[in-house]
Amino acid sequence: MNLSIERARARKPITLLTILGVLLLPAVIGGILVAALQNPTERLDTMTAAIVNLDEPVTIDDQYTPLGRQLAAGLVEGSDDMGSNLTWVISNEDDAAEGLADGSYQAVVTIPSQFSAAATSAGQRISSGSGTAEQATIQVTTPDDGLVADDLITSQIATVAASSMSTMLSEATTENILVGFTTIGDQIGEAANGADELANGARSAADGAAELPSGATQLADGAAQLGSGASELANGLGTIASGTRDAANGAAELGGGLSSGASALEQSGLVPDQLFTAAIGSQQATAGVKGGVGDLAAGMNRLLAACVGREEIDPVCIGLADMAAAMPELQGAADMASQAAAGTATGLNAFDTQATQTMAGQLRTAGQGAFDLSNGLNQLAGGVDQSAAGAMALGTGATGLSDGATALAAGAGELATGLDDLAGGNEELASGLHQAADQLPSFSDQESTSLASVIADPVTSNAQANTIFGPTAIPLLAAVVLWFGGLASFLVMRAHTARTLTSRRSSAWLTLGGFWPAATIGAGQGVLVALIVQIVASYDAATWWVFAGTAVLAGIAFAAVNQALVAVFGGAGRWVSALVGVVAIATGLISTVPDWLSSIGAMLPTAPAFTGLIAGSSSAVAGLIAWAVLSLIVTTVAVALRRTTSANAVLATA
Repeated sequence: MNLSIERARARKPITLLTILGVLLLPAVIGGILVAALQNPTERLDTMTAAIVNLDEPVTIDDQYTPLGRQLAAGLVEGSDDMGSNLTWVISNEDDAAEGLADGSYQAVVTIPSQFSAAATSAGQRISSGSGTAEQATIQVTTPDDGLVADDLITSQIATVAASSMSTMLSEATTENILVGFTTIGDQIGEAANGADELANGARSAADGAAELPSGATQLADGAAQLGSGASELANGLGTIASGTRDAANGAAELGGGLSSGASALEQSGLVPDQLFTAAIGSQQATAGVKGGVGDLAAGMNRLLAACVGREEIDPVCIGLADMAAAMPELQGAADMASQAAAGTATGLNAFDTQATQTMAGQLRTAGQGAFDLSNGLNQLAGGVDQSAAGAMALGTGATGLSDGATALAAGAGELATGLDDLAGGNEELASGLHQAADQLPSFSDQESTSLASVIADPVTSNAQANTIFGPTAIPLLAAVVLWFGGLASFLVMRAHTARTLTSRRSSAWLTLGGFWPAATIGAGQGVLVALIVQIVASYDAATWWVFAGTAVLAGIAFAAVNQALVAVFGGAGRWVSALVGVVAIATGLISTVPDWLSSIGAMLPTAPAFTGLIAGSSSAVAGLIAWAVLSLIVTTVAVALRRTTSANAVLATA
């Protein structure tokens, strides 16, 4: 079936089949490209790669470590994030080289012999504290005649596997370091606690030593007082001893007198007058002896009162106690002598010779008692002298004790100062150790594992690498195929009718006459491309309607631009159109194109179409409409110029 649309470079009309072919061309091209490039990682199993494991495992802490084997297993197993993996073959060097040469393998991954040793060298060096760490490497080899993206895919997979292995090793090493930090922190904390206890002990010792000077001073004062009192006691005991000797002498004289009187009484046989005088003198003497004995007893009682608490340990006090026990008998004797003297004085007239003899005997008895009293008093004086010597020695010792206590007080003060300094130093040590322990991090096993995982791989990305191209690949392909669809329309159709010169219609009408078939085809191409994209990309309804509307508008605008190119430049316009498509592809694939080329790409009519197909926008729609309107104006001008000719040109065509 022929249509009333003129064919380019021929008079034969365009058939419906031609129109159908032009209509389907962008859809077919786009479908083929999308099918080939969409999600290539889902078909990785169609590629075969060999693994050559030359690694020699190492032994670390008695644990066998075959990292090369683990890496090979990781490559074969693949990642949980990928639905497909290469077909891996465990091979050797010769087979891998042959397979790479004949095309059996698209890549060969070689794990060197020192891989395990190098991969674990960092941890070994940290453990030993010396040496140089090495970086483990693997080699990826691809054939020289491999396809464009094959190298990228195999290298990326090998790199990800090596990175995963590195992360695993880094996690293990870092976890050990973090555990070491915790252990060191705990040990420093224990040392700090010990320093605290030492500081507390030193502080307590310093407090105790600080109390020593006061006690030692009190002891020195008490000892000094004791020495002074002992000296006074020694002096008092010397006085007592002297008085006791005087009393002993008096008792001895009394005894001698009594004995002499008894002898004189026995010799006279009668009571002479002088006896009365003697009796009176004896009465007085015995009364004096009785009073002296009473005074002596009172003095002894006073001395005994000073011996309270020392009655059984002090020799002087013991002697005084013995003498005090004998005093009642002495007092009794003195009393009897006094009574006897008194009786003699009152009964002299009644005494006869027998009474005189009896009195003489009594006098001799009293004299002997006086002699005994004198001996006892002399013994008492000797004991008092010994007590005085002991008291003097006690005073000397107490004075020495006072001097020693004073020296102790001074030394205790210095000891307290030193212990206080020691306590302060230990407190500073404990504080520093606590600060060090607090500043060192401490982690549980779970925290160490989690933190080591983050440190080993601190940066991640949620970017999806399952496709060769990004999310703009489909809009780019759609824009390009629609552009080439517009070019295809004017490969088979004329930009304006061949009867432009003779036609009675206006130039604008002639422009629209060539535009509407191409615009209709462009709109249909936009719809078909949008349908194919929906099958592949599965857009939601709102997104697809925006995409489809932009595609239809782009198809119409591209028809207007290609019409203008052909109308202005003729066949060269088709060449320019093809060049525009190439530039659109080049500037849409990657951002690293030269600035001048990127600037040209931004000014092309494909730029607003590309932008609008990525995400619908009013600026993209305005840009496409502007290109369509400007192109129709340019085509109209070109048609108007073609309707002006010379007579020679008319004759030439005739």
